[in-house]
Amino acid sequence: MTSLAADFADHLRRDRRRSVHTVRAYEATAERLVDFLREHHGREVDTALLKTIGVADLRAFLADRRNDGIGNASAARELSAVRTFLNFVGAEPPKLRGPKVKKGVPRPVSPAEAIALAEDVAEEREGWTGARDLAVLLLLYGAGLRIGEAMGLTGAALPLGQTLSVTGKRNKTRIVPLLPQVREAIEAYVAACPYPPAKDIALFRGARGGPLEPSQIRRAVRRARGRLGLSDRTTPHALRHSFATHLLGRGVDLRALQELLGHASLSSTQIYTAVDAAHLMDVYRNAHPRA
Repeated sequence: MTSLAADFADHLRRDRRRSVHTVRAYEATAERLVDFLREHHGREVDTALLKTIGVADLRAFLADRRNDGIGNASAARELSAVRTFLNFVGAEPPKLRGPKVKKGVPRPVSPAEAIALAEDVAEEREGWTGARDLAVLLLLYGAGLRIGEAMGLTGAALPLGQTLSVTGKRNKTRIVPLLPQVREAIEAYVAACPYPPAKDIALFRGARGGPLEPSQIRRAVRRARGRLGLSDRTTPHALRHSFATHLLGRGVDLRALQELLGHASLSSTQIYTAVDAAHLMDVYRNAHPRA
C-alpha cells in the first residue's frame, strides 16, 4: 500500500505535469506534515484525519518548521505545498495567511561578464567537454533557457536552424530564436563530441556518455566566478535573468519577453521591469556627478 505522500507525488507527476524538483519538494512537505500530525495527534494519519485539521494544526506545523530554521520564503513554499496536498486528499485547506516574503530583484551580469564566464568555464576543461560547457552557457544567456530546459534538449533539435523548440515547465513548448554565435557553439560541440547524437538521447552528454547533470555546470560556474571575481549571485540561472534584462533594456515588449521566457503569466515577467530600473539606478549612481 502506497503512502499518501507517494500518491500525491504520482498525482503531481502524472496529472499536473509538475517538474521533478517540484514533485520532490512537495512530496517531502507532505511527508513532514504527516509525520508531524502523527506525533501531534498521537495516531496514524489518514484522509479522514487530514480533513479535520484546522488553523491551529497548521500554525503548529509551521512553528515546528520554524524551529528547524527555515525562513519566510521557505515557510511560504511549505504552506503552498500543504494546501496543494490537502486539496489532493479532498480536504478544505484552513484559511491561514502565509508569511510576507520580500521579493528579491535578480541582479544580471553584463554581456561582457556573461561571455567571459562562458569562455573561462570552457577553458578550464580539455577537449570536447570544454566545447560542451561553452555551448550550454551561451545557450542560457543567448536564448534565455532554464538550465533544466537546456539539459532536456535531445538530438531531435539537430540540425539547428534559426529557432529552437524548447520544452519548459508543465511540458509547455515554445520557440526561441537562436543567435548565430550560439548555433555555432552548439555545432562545434556536436562535431567534437565522441558520442553521436540521437533523437531520443540528451543533446548534452557527460564524460561517460550519459546525460549531462546540471550540477556539473553549476560547479564549473562556481569555480569560474571565483577566478573572475564575480558576485556569488553569478549562477547559470543569472544568465537567464541577464538575457531578459538586456532584452528589456533594448525595448523588447513585455508580452514578447513573456513568450521568450516561457512564463505562464505576465506577472512573472514583470519582475524584470524592476531589474531594469535597478540597473538604471546603478548606472546613474556611478555616472552622475551629484549622485
